[in-house]
Amino acid sequence: MSSDFYHSSIVPYAAIIVKICRAYTNSQEDFEDYSQEVCLQIWRSREGFKEQSAWSTWIYKISLNVCLTLLKKRKNNETIHFTSDVLPDSVSVTNKAFENEALNQLYTAIKHLSEVDRAVILLYLEEKPQQEIAEILGTNPNNIGVRVKRIKERLKKIIDEKFN
Repeated sequence: MSSDFYHSSIVPYAAIIVKICRAYTNSQEDFEDYSQEVCLQIWRSREGFKEQSAWSTWIYKISLNVCLTLLKKRKNNETIHFTSDVLPDSVSVTNKAFENEALNQLYTAIKHLSEVDRAVILLYLEEKPQQEIAEILGTNPNNIGVRVKRIKERLKKIIDEKFN
């Protein structure tokens, strides 16, 4: 991966990668593996970007797809072979993804949601419009608002039960 591509096309969107990878991992080690794999897949698929959506939308799609694929492989007890050894050392987006206790509580609650609901709430928290959330997830924009409302209610219940 060229350093120019990394610094111009990945670093500005690192927060997206961090948030999504954080929602689908349980340890710093897994987080780093997932985020590096996301960066590698962004680089590998860059030629497939048709500019029919924003680059940030493309980053979201790739990040979610990579995380969901890796999560599915873990659930199926398959061995995951990360191919990110070709990435530069500087790819590690953050070493502090698990240090904030309040944030850990939120992510703990989010992890009780289905994989798709996790994606919906993460995009909602990023203040993405319903249309863009639907585009990223490949669904109808009309059901996003209803889904967000239900997810918020579930998260409130989970947080109240677990942390209060």
